[in-house]
Amino acid sequence: MSTRQISALLLASAGVASGFAPVNHISSSSSAPANFVAEQSQRLATTSLEMARRGRPKGPLRTIVELPPMNEGIDCPELRVSVMNTDVDGGKDEALGVLPRAEALAKAKALGVDLILINAGSEPPVAKIADYSKYRYNLEKKAKDKKKNAKSSELKEVKMSYKIDKHDYEVRRKNAAKFLNQGNRVKCTVMFRGREIQHDDLGRDLLVKLSEDLTKTATMEGRPKREGRSLSCFLLPRPEVLKAIGDKKRAEEKAKKAKKGGKNRKKAEDGSAEVATAVAAEATTAVVLDLEEDDDGDESSLDDLLGGDDLTDDLFG
Repeated sequence: MSTRQISALLLASAGVASGFAPVNHISSSSSAPANFVAEQSQRLATTSLEMARRGRPKGPLRTIVELPPMNEGIDCPELRVSVMNTDVDGGKDEALGVLPRAEALAKAKALGVDLILINAGSEPPVAKIADYSKYRYNLEKKAKDKKKNAKSSELKEVKMSYKIDKHDYEVRRKNAAKFLNQGNRVKCTVMFRGREIQHDDLGRDLLVKLSEDLTKTATMEGRPKREGRSLSCFLLPRPEVLKAIGDKKRAEEKAKKAKKGGKNRKKAEDGSAEVATAVAAEATTAVVLDLEEDDDGDESSLDDLLGGDDLTDDLFG
């Protein structure tokens, strides 16, 4: 095969890869170049299909954490500075007031921690003196607790007929009140069968009555709407109910933290008591050893006083 034919084959394969029809510069009598071009085009098509199927690599998405400005990276002349509280029981941070940048950096350097810019948009900007690893750990912990405690509002449904009995209506009303007191939205639906749909005005009156009976805990969102052979409306919990639920959760969290802090204090007290007991035991052992050494000294001094002759040994032996 000549150099010209090889160049033509390469141009043809490049044209197939880019989506253009190959230009036939080779005589039709030669079957080998045609087979070569077909194989190359098939291989390129297979490779392209595999790349399309592959998509993004497997595994979790990478999250890039942007570090806040710290230490010398802060270019604000004045800062409202606070020192992070590192006690086990928690508590508020120590506010140092508005300080110049140099003084805040010196304070952080003296404590052996970082100066972290918290809010650059306030006037003056807010910064905190803290160890960045502990600061980030606390932020992630708070976000995790908030996500765990934040229960998304669920949609509950209460179904009934426009000919519902009084007792059954009370059951539906109590269930709706229970769902609303839990902070959930309630969909109230009146079902119709057959020709009952012509009495949709009675169903609308029933939904209005239910909303009025629950007016202390709920408000109706819009008006009752027709959905096929049913009539429905949505009841939303009042802000007072949501506030009471939030206060209850916060009180439970506070009690849990206080209980945890009490356990930590008790553990620390038990540890200090064990240390004090060990120190007292060591002091007692040292006193006993000193007394034994003093006794040995007394015996030797008595011998020196009385003398060590044979007569004395016979008398006091």
